[in-house]
Amino acid sequence: MVTQSHKTPEMIRNGVFDCQVCVPKNWSNKKITEFAERESPCGTKAGWTIRTDKRLLAGDPVRAQCNDKDDFIHVTLDA
Repeated sequence: MVTQSHKTPEMIRNGVFDCQVCVPKNWSNKKITEFAERESPCGTKAGWTIRTDKRLLAGDPVRAQCNDKDDFIHVTLDA
């Protein structure tokens, strides 16, 4: 896992078909997808989309609490 900077949003995992970001919990879905696209352009017409498929989430919430920053969450996005 990438070391997280205090209070700084960041992309913590970046794959070919998905990524995960650590962002403030008050960010809107639009702000989250825009941030992910800025950090690592997806390359598809639709860009990054927040993962909401329960099967792919495997029991995890869409917005998972960050263990290191109380006011941050982790969100997985798909290409």
